Amino acid sequence: MRFLELLAGLRSPLLDKLFLLITELGGEMVFIAVSVIVFWCVSKKNGYLLLSVGFVGMVVNQFLKISFRILRPWDLNPNFKAVEAAMPDAGGFSFPSGHTQNSVGIFGTVFSFSKNKWVKAVCLILCLIIPFSRMYLGVHTPLDVFFSFFFAIFLIIVISPIFEFCYKKTCRMYAFLGFMSVLAIFFVVYVQFIFDPEVLDESQMHNYISALKNAYLIFGALVGVLIALPIERYLVKFNEGGKWYTQVFKSAIGIALTLGLLEGLKIPLNAILPEYTIARALRYGLVVIFVIAVYPISFKWFARLEDKIERKRLKKRLAKKTPC
Repeated sequence: MRFLELLAGLRSPLLDKLFLLITELGGEMVFIAVSVIVFWCVSKKNGYLLLSVGFVGMVVNQFLKISFRILRPWDLNPNFKAVEAAMPDAGGFSFPSGHTQNSVGIFGTVFSFSKNKWVKAVCLILCLIIPFSRMYLGVHTPLDVFFSFFFAIFLIIVISPIFEFCYKKTCRMYAFLGFMSVLAIFFVVYVQFIFDPEVLDESQMHNYISALKNAYLIFGALVGVLIALPIERYLVKFNEGGKWYTQVFKSAIGIALTLGLLEGLKIPLNAILPEYTIARALRYGLVVIFVIAVYPISFKWFARLEDKIERKRLKKRLAKKTPC
């Protein structure tokens, strides 16, 4: 707590706003955006790798949160004040840090496979500054942050070579995804049937609901991957390449559609199914299927559009070179 108090003494309105923006880079929306951009525009293999590191990390992170039930810094020390604007989004128990796990998992994985020095440099900075922002804002202790930081690196080191081996053959990929599905099912069973929410007081019940929501999210997303993988691999077979403007165009449209679908399915599914369980699993499963096997069908259209643009550019160049 002394370190957090030291950081609290350095706070200013400008730094508060800056670190509130930085900390959002470790959130769920950024994870979705980075994963789909890599999957659609850089490498399908590395897109699946990002999802794998993210899913396993989330299962372990949520399991530890609900098992250890360590309170937030302001609950541990009533005299300590976090940045007020950061507190509403700091739901759930404190240990370990979900934002740190998420950000290091995302940007650490991109760092591991990228060959671009600038991309590596940006990823390294984000892997350091996002975890630091959680301590500056006072929503996590150094123990929360450092554990998640090193555990995320451990996951990348362990999962990457296993995934590399499994990706080459569909049967191996199914075995790999099957293992992750077992982890997800275990977590669902643990939260839904084994963990006793009666051990929590009324003020802590949102922690249990958070774990329940994430358990079904992970399970639904993994089922979505299992369904979409063979469809993409044997039927869609999209190409990740393209000119920079095509990549920006298809990514912007795809992310907007993905987030729109994620929000659009919420109301109808929650109306007919249990909100935090089946509805959530189905919603994320359908979104994953859309990302992997539905939206990429449109990439052939983007390729044709790119060809038309390039042909027009070529005609203009030739016209300039042709003497009057």
